[in-house]
Amino acid sequence: MKLQELANIAGNFPLRDKIMPLLFIGHGHPMNALWDNDFTQTLTKLGRSIDKPSAVLVISAHWETVGTYVSINPAPRTIYDFGGFPDELFRVKYEPQGHPELARELKSIVSLTDVMEDQDMGLDHGAWTVLKFIWPEADVPVFEMSIDYSKPAAYHFRLGEQLKALRRKGVLILCSGNIVHNLGMIDWRDINAKPYDWNVDFDGFVKEQLEKRNFEALINYQQAGLAAQMSIPTNDHYLPLMYAIGLVEKDEPLQHIYEGYQFGSLSMRCFQAG
Repeated sequence: MKLQELANIAGNFPLRDKIMPLLFIGHGHPMNALWDNDFTQTLTKLGRSIDKPSAVLVISAHWETVGTYVSINPAPRTIYDFGGFPDELFRVKYEPQGHPELARELKSIVSLTDVMEDQDMGLDHGAWTVLKFIWPEADVPVFEMSIDYSKPAAYHFRLGEQLKALRRKGVLILCSGNIVHNLGMIDWRDINAKPYDWNVDFDGFVKEQLEKRNFEALINYQQAGLAAQMSIPTNDHYLPLMYAIGLVEKDEPLQHIYEGYQFGSLSMRCFQAG
């Protein structure tokens, strides 16, 4: 193969010998950004265990759109997309550089849909409450891609598959949501409240399917019975999982880096590939 042909395949950003990790993080309550607990300690250790990427692509439950957008903002701001929390939380700032060039590289490799550019998007709390522990110096560029909430789970899985090439171009992909996320049943009084049985059951079901590589069962989660219905009253926090399983390479091992529950009705499961 000629050198020019190889360059065209690689695109503007050369392929690396080492594939960058893929992370699914159950980010949970926004106050985790201020807390020192076993979950946030796991994130801190994670930052010490993985190589710094060229950039982080975040696919977060908290940027939902009609159509798919990617942020080309060179200086994304911290977004406080919540209310009713202590002033201390609103004083947290996590503002790394963006990466417009890699964002446009994403546009060029996706054929499933026409990815549109967003010039103003900052970092929602599905991004910064996690990244502030992994790279607290905010010295890794970050850009986000939105989730088209009008599309079914299978669409998001296929779109995830099309993003695989980014992992060989120095991009760590962070899918941020929660496998179980039922705010209507949450026990706000106690972070350590006993998890509901359906929470434990569905979280365990997802773990089992991940280990079996039975991704079809996770795409068709509505068929998993009452536990799935209770765990996913709305699928905004579940859809980042679809991108994560779409991004996993064949025979790539999965490591469950955190398992736990918060407030009774949240699963905080996190896993890593690569």
